[in-house]
This record gives sequence, structure tokens and C-alpha cells, in this order.
Amino acid sequence: MFTKTLTATTIAASFCATLAFAGSHSQSGNPMVGGAAMFADKTIVENAVNSADHTTLVAAVTAADLVETLSGAGPFTVFAPTNAAFDMLQKGTVEDLLKPANKAALQQVLTCHVVATEAMSAALAGMIADDGGTHPVQTVGGCTLQASLAGDTIALKDERGRTASVTIADVKQSNGVIHVIDTVLLPAM
Repeated sequence: MFTKTLTATTIAASFCATLAFAGSHSQSGNPMVGGAAMFADKTIVENAVNSADHTTLVAAVTAADLVETLSGAGPFTVFAPTNAAFDMLQKGTVEDLLKPANKAALQQVLTCHVVATEAMSAALAGMIADDGGTHPVQTVGGCTLQASLAGDTIALKDERGRTASVTIADVKQSNGVIHVIDTVLLPAM
């Protein structure tokens, strides 16, 4: 999905595109993520590469060969862990997952953060309320996350009992939506 390194040409093109689309960002109402504007007329991949808080996720998506998938038509909901979320994993976990021999495991971890529909936070909150406080969320990776509310914040519990909070919700994309989360969600062992 993402490249680990960007050439000077790509960086320059990205900067020019950012300037060109500044008007569309201000009209979209999208929040800033990782110090970068997020544009509703760009794909998940096109926006994520600009977030300083998601460089580990970008490297992981690239290593897992998911760039093309997450650049597709979607719609997708991506629960996007920050660099700090990856840093909370046991030492060496990220490095091991990024090795070519562990590509299948990395793909499973990443696709457990992706839902094959556009789910805005208000819709998720409604489903949580309709289901009595907890709503199961089926991911592309075969994981079932349990969504609940902690006050006004959406929380997601993975199959290992780890809980992530949505720290930035409803970042609209041309092929779905991103919700930034503070913990990496893991599949059952």
C-alpha cells in the first residue's frame, strides 16, 4: 500500500497536491491527522502517507502488499493505529512482522483493522446503542471486534481483550473513512 521511502519527486508532487487541494480540505471538514490535511477526495493510501503519526502503518501496509487493495474503490473503514500504538507492542514485534517471511501474519494483523463498508462514528454509536452497549464488528481479516462507547468515545476490543480508543473519528476519504486509534488490534492466537 505504501512505500517505505519516498523519492524527492514524490515528495514534491505530494506537496504541490497538498497546496492544490487546500480548498477542498477546508470545505470537507476533515480533521488534521499527524500534522497533515486529510482530503475527502483522496484515497486512504493517498492521505495516510502524509500523516507523520502513521509512518509505521504505512511501512506495514507496503510490506504486506496492501497498497493496491486500500487504494481501491472500497468503501472501507480503516481503524488506523498510530506510531505510538505500534510502539506499545512487545519489543521486536513490528520488526518481526515486517520481515518477508511473516507477510501472511502481517496481512492478518492489518486486515483486522479494516471493515468492508464505510462506518462513520454516528452509525457505529447507533449500532452500539441498538445492540445494548456492544456491537460486533466483522473485519476483512476475519477478526470480530467488539465496539462500545466509553463516554462519547468509541472503543474497540480485539479478540485478545486489548482495547483501542478512537482518538480522531470520521476522517473522510474518497474510498471510505479512517478512524485513528491508540492501540494495535490483534487477531486471536
